[in-house]
Amino acid sequence: MADYLSSAASNLAKNASEAVQQVHPYLPKDAIILNWAANEWSVPVLLTYFFGLCAILFVSTYFIAKRVDKTLTSGELTTIMWFVLSGCIHLFLEGYYATFYATLAAKQTFLGQLWKEYAHGDSRYLSNNSFVLCMETVTAVFWGPGCLATAAMIMLRHPLRYPIQMIVSMGQLYGVILYYATSAFDEAVNGVTYSRPEFLYYWFYFVIMNAFWTVIPAWLIYQSTVQTAKAVRKVQQMESTKKVL
Repeated sequence: MADYLSSAASNLAKNASEAVQQVHPYLPKDAIILNWAANEWSVPVLLTYFFGLCAILFVSTYFIAKRVDKTLTSGELTTIMWFVLSGCIHLFLEGYYATFYATLAAKQTFLGQLWKEYAHGDSRYLSNNSFVLCMETVTAVFWGPGCLATAAMIMLRHPLRYPIQMIVSMGQLYGVILYYATSAFDEAVNGVTYSRPEFLYYWFYFVIMNAFWTVIPAWLIYQSTVQTAKAVRKVQQMESTKKVL
């Protein structure tokens, strides 16, 4: 038993040493990224496929929603398209990460390479970071289905649309705030930077791409609050009228 434990400890130490010595393009330079393999696809190809799929999903959602209910307003259609796109990203892209995080650095699948490319903007995705893993798992399990459910409720004009929209949007906003905050804390307090400084990596991948899940959920929370308040006010007025009669 002692020999087994000693051998296991030796192997772990060896793997850690090899990971530290391994050359990879991410920050910090000493990040432990086991079995990393460079992407086989070029950046333009990866981004073209990703944004192309997003565009197809957007257009398909628009026509399906219009077919379900031709009276949907442009605002409702845009919100439906947002929730369907967001839900699919949560379920498939982030769900993929939550499932294969331990071996992601070696993956050559489309989604695996997409995550390795994004990791230039946040290397925590390749270093088994506990916060990122837990946050992405919660997002995939709860907010992915929640987004799709909200989109369906808007199309069907379900009375629970605004309460569910608020819950899902609050979860998204809370997650992205913690995502930014933990990265900023590590950089300011611990001197650890996870993002490369190039515009594509820091500003586009890390800042802009995640900002959508800051601005849009914040607006949807506000919208849900206003509509819920209106509904409650109407009920209160009706009850007051009944009492008078």
